[in-house]
Amino acid sequence: MQSKGNRDRKEDGIRIRPLHPQDRSRIEEIVVSSGKFTVIEIRIALELVEEALSKGEEASGYLFAVLEDEKEDPAVKGYACYGPAPLTEGVYDLYWIVVDPKVQGKGFGHLLVGYVEKEVIKRGGRMILIETSSQESYGATLRFYGRAGYEQVARIKNFYRIGDDKLIFSKELVKE
Repeated sequence: MQSKGNRDRKEDGIRIRPLHPQDRSRIEEIVVSSGKFTVIEIRIALELVEEALSKGEEASGYLFAVLEDEKEDPAVKGYACYGPAPLTEGVYDLYWIVVDPKVQGKGFGHLLVGYVEKEVIKRGGRMILIETSSQESYGATLRFYGRAGYEQVARIKNFYRIGDDKLIFSKELVKE
């Protein structure tokens, strides 16, 4: 992807850009339509959007990458939310990555992950951590992380609820 502006990247009508206020409702649609998140999780995803919009991404610590296909309506097809992990040097958390189920399998998730990784490196980051659920419905998500080069480094049994473990994936972006 070619760089366009500070954080805008564009290729063949596909653009990854920062969060805009008008993205909130579309992000809500995408998160809800994924069918993977509870009501509470959806509320939290939207709270992060609101915090980034009200305080600014840098001040809130929640950075966003919004992927849109300018040739289609609605244009926004997915997003990622990431930020520096508190009390660490160069470690970032990937909090959310969600692609509209109607367009999954087109490589949008990989474009978002690649964008986030490049941005983290630009900011002096060296590692990205991803926490996720072990639920059977997350099988495709877990395979996606593996294909993107993330390794499962931890499992906490029954973390979210009985039978739903917390999985932690990691990728070193900068080797020591």
